[in-house]
Amino acid sequence: MTQFRRIILVVLLIITGISFSSVIHAQYNDSFEIARVKYRGGGDWYNDPSSLTNLIAFTKDRVPISISNSYKDVALGSTDIFSYPFLYLTGHGTITANNVEIRNLRTYLDHGGFLYVDDDYGLDESIRELMKEVYPDEEMIELPFNHPIYDQLFRFNNGLPKIHEHDNKPPQGFGIFRNGRLVFFYTYETNLADGWADAEVHNDPQDVREKALQMGANILIYALTRS
Repeated sequence: MTQFRRIILVVLLIITGISFSSVIHAQYNDSFEIARVKYRGGGDWYNDPSSLTNLIAFTKDRVPISISNSYKDVALGSTDIFSYPFLYLTGHGTITANNVEIRNLRTYLDHGGFLYVDDDYGLDESIRELMKEVYPDEEMIELPFNHPIYDQLFRFNNGLPKIHEHDNKPPQGFGIFRNGRLVFFYTYETNLADGWADAEVHNDPQDVREKALQMGANILIYALTRS
């Protein structure tokens, strides 16, 4: 059984309320890791390093999933991305990708991987250009509020929560589907991952951070159960 399928089965059992026997728990107790994408072009891919760590801890506190407490940084063009079922990308600036990196990401997504991108203000144009190169024939579409990604562990009836205000625009969640499967999810005008960072980084109120972490847990669980 592949690692991806192990992950999917474990999380599905948890969400549906089926209890583990000691045998099942022993069979699926291998920890897996998620990764943050390193990219070229001058954007600060390393922004808010505590964000993913805190999201992992928050999710594990609510779902007993065997995910590593830490994450890895992985280059966009590296074959190492195929070791991780979930990739996270953020930043404020420009992303530059060559043909090798574009092809690598396309292959990863087409073979069960999931990329989540949070615009930390200033990434929008660049990420749209990148994904158009990855999938020239696919459109990035806004997901309706009744999409399952907004109703995994926590229900968000009005879509994404607003964490930080910049241009007085509503938060939006966009996706790209391949053969009916959501392979790419992009959050815009929300600064969702800022709310995952250590409290002293942005000084967000606790209720705002809680909403950000809840939505982040939804994204993570969705990605791991729908591959």
